[in-house]
Amino acid sequence: MKKPNLKTIEWILRIGIFMTFLGHGVFAIQGNPSWIKYLETVYIPTESAHTLIVYIGCLDVVVALFILLKPYNKIIIWAAIWAFLTALIRPISGDSIWSFIERGANFMMPLALYYTLKMNKL
Repeated sequence: MKKPNLKTIEWILRIGIFMTFLGHGVFAIQGNPSWIKYLETVYIPTESAHTLIVYIGCLDVVVALFILLKPYNKIIIWAAIWAFLTALIRPISGDSIWSFIERGANFMMPLALYYTLKMNKL
């Protein structure tokens, strides 16, 4: 594959990850009540969960901006791990396994970006 094609793929992935993390971040900052149960699943008290979800949302927005503007490898890997864990918490908290599977792109896109950037350096 030619490098210009990899650059196009890189930007498609960067924009997709940016949109995913920005959207989730804004929902979290707004205190999405359906996400509180996911924090409670890992024994975070409800009162603390309402505060923590806002901080998580802010972090998601920061990650989104870094991915779009300056995608550092460590932030890309963090995005993949965080998206995997937030998808995994759904079936752990009682949702269907399909709620995890449908979010596969949320953690696979950062991995694809990581490897695309590595290939661009070759």
